[in-house]
Amino acid sequence: MTKQQKWFQSWFDTPYYHILYKQRNNKEAQQFMKNLVAYLNKSKDQTILDLACGKGRHSILLNSLGFDVTGVDLSSQSIMEANKSANQRLRFKIHDMRSPLDNTYNIVLNLFTSFGYFDSIEDNFKVLDTIKSSLKLNGIGVIDFMNSTRVLNHLVPQNSIKIDGVHFAIKRQYTNGVITKTIDVVDGKLSFQFKEKVRAFTQKDFLRMISKANLNFVECFGNYNLEPFSAKTSDRLILIFKKNA
Repeated sequence: MTKQQKWFQSWFDTPYYHILYKQRNNKEAQQFMKNLVAYLNKSKDQTILDLACGKGRHSILLNSLGFDVTGVDLSSQSIMEANKSANQRLRFKIHDMRSPLDNTYNIVLNLFTSFGYFDSIEDNFKVLDTIKSSLKLNGIGVIDFMNSTRVLNHLVPQNSIKIDGVHFAIKRQYTNGVITKTIDVVDGKLSFQFKEKVRAFTQKDFLRMISKANLNFVECFGNYNLEPFSAKTSDRLILIFKKNA
């Protein structure tokens, strides 16, 4: 990682990030998208923005369900991979989610804890501003975040795992509202260290930010089956909100 780069600029662009998280369940993601589409009950002429789309798995699933989808992400490597699936109604581009986009959409998604990466509260709030400015009037925003309360109650200080011959040693700590992972990677004779930081926003934090952004909170779910949220037991914190002004 160079002096100028933030952790997310280096970590998300390495092959090791994708190796470590390759166990992400596509079946689970598919079920979530189907449940979300059924809940939102929107026609297929609706446009969707997938903000921080990674390699585009959610965008690709939504496009397969008939929607016109744009996916954006800061990682050039992820966008290069996502573009292999691009078509007339599915497009990807490199973009920093703190900056406004040129177009507006009926639905804006920020999925799989792609919020809270930045050091300052102001920069994190800029992401919510981007969501708002990217929504058409009466458009719907969705943020899918970790349930920070449960994560902190079950935080594993350290563990190690070997995937595809690559050894990962991971240490976790919670300091000043931020969960930090230190990831030591050993790949044969090569060794690297990466950081991953996420601000542990709670449901109350999000409700406060949504209100501050002059967006209207609609509903909150606690898992990908869209069951009610419980701070104590839910795996996820899924917030639905609307732009009415």
